[in-house]
Amino acid sequence: MTSVAETDVREGDRPEARQPYALVGVTAIALVSAMALLATLGRYGFFGDELYFVSAGRRLAVGYADQGPLLPAIARLMDLLAPGSLIALRIPAVLVTIAAIFLSAQIAREFGGSRAAQLLTATAYATSPFLLVQGSQLATNTIDTALWVLISWLLIRWVRTRQDGLLVWAAVVTAIDMQVKWLIPFFWVAVAIGVSIYGPRELLRRPALWLGGAIVVVATVPSLTWQAGHDWPQLRLGAVVAAEQSVIGGRYTWLPIAVMAAGVLGAVLLFAGVWALFRWESLRPYRFLGLMPILLAVVFMITNGRPYYAVGCYAAVMAAGAVRWTQSAARWRPFVAVPLVAISVVVVVFSLPLKSESTIDPADSQAEAGLQISVYGKFGWPELRRATAEAYRGLPESAREKAVVIVDSYWQASALDVDRESYGLPAIYSPNRGFGYFGTPPDAATTVLWVGGDEVDLHSIFETVTPIGRVDARLGYPGVTRDVTIWRGEQPRRMWSQAWPDMLRLD
Repeated sequence: MTSVAETDVREGDRPEARQPYALVGVTAIALVSAMALLATLGRYGFFGDELYFVSAGRRLAVGYADQGPLLPAIARLMDLLAPGSLIALRIPAVLVTIAAIFLSAQIAREFGGSRAAQLLTATAYATSPFLLVQGSQLATNTIDTALWVLISWLLIRWVRTRQDGLLVWAAVVTAIDMQVKWLIPFFWVAVAIGVSIYGPRELLRRPALWLGGAIVVVATVPSLTWQAGHDWPQLRLGAVVAAEQSVIGGRYTWLPIAVMAAGVLGAVLLFAGVWALFRWESLRPYRFLGLMPILLAVVFMITNGRPYYAVGCYAAVMAAGAVRWTQSAARWRPFVAVPLVAISVVVVVFSLPLKSESTIDPADSQAEAGLQISVYGKFGWPELRRATAEAYRGLPESAREKAVVIVDSYWQASALDVDRESYGLPAIYSPNRGFGYFGTPPDAATTVLWVGGDEVDLHSIFETVTPIGRVDARLGYPGVTRDVTIWRGEQPRRMWSQAWPDMLRLD
């Protein structure tokens, strides 16, 4: 006798069980999105993390203190193909973001969504001020989000078809994502909890799932080995992120920022999607997905994680909301959808980095700069390089021979490092974040050009400290490219080989 479950699978796997893919419409949305992103790729300058990726990519390793090796590898490839090109560095971000738009529509199709549902989902993704706009720069969250969308599609397709090969592919993508950052385990834990409660519990018994888990573990061993050998800095970053989040409101602002990241249309579909996954019978097999954003929100609020940590699950939930929306018999829904789309388009256009530099006001505080970090984190690098080079050239020739540059922030260090030869600078070091693990200053370095930092702290490192330069870019990030002093430190109190391990910091 054929079981009900087997019948459902066979019926769900028939081509006619799914609506045709809205290829023309989704492609049009993707093309408009791509043009919007391409038009902004060269805006302003390198973001601080982008400079760090390039710098890290020139020191390729299986692990880094604050991330996996994939982003540095991508940055290194683009740096080799087009050295110094800001646009080339950001092309991979555009490609994965556009791919995620196509995949979001495919998820709606897996749910049984019509062309209208697919187009609504793709529109929501493309008008999100975070999901789309993050594609305008190379960042860990840009790649991580796209991989979450791909994994979601593979998992949802497995629920419909029970083709175990999909679980293996989902594991392969998970293994790749683990080379970006270590957030994807939260996705799978949320899946396991949701499936245990709502089903399909069969997922947890599939050998393919556990084979996939083994693939992920094996692929992550090199990075885990590196982390273990350096006292697990990536795990210690959690406390650093929590402290940074507290500056901009922490847990009190987490949920509003996370919802706003979805955009106007996206937020409506998110709430509609959660409701539909829990209440709508045709989406019962995917009910575990309705619990996911709730679980992720709770975990990341408790740990004071960044609001964008959970956005990778948005595509699946918005797709469920779009399917429910388009299949509703309510006549008012189309009349509401049109203005929602229009408002969303306006919001995302204003979210793109299109303003001229002259119309941007300087940040009034560290907190304001933190809230608009994607803007202020792109200014001031030329000023920083010029001021540092000028201060270095001002040193006596005898001092320059053994001098090195030590920089307070890994952003500053990366900005100087990637163009070091062009400005005639010596080796660059920094005790901050991942840059601190790139090398230790030589013990012979008795003269140091120290960029940034506090004079009181520097007196604990050097016998004498003298200010010899200044960086104060109008739109710079406070403490990084604005209101920054360049110091000359002489006679280190301890040998660098002894002092450096104690100086490393992740904040």
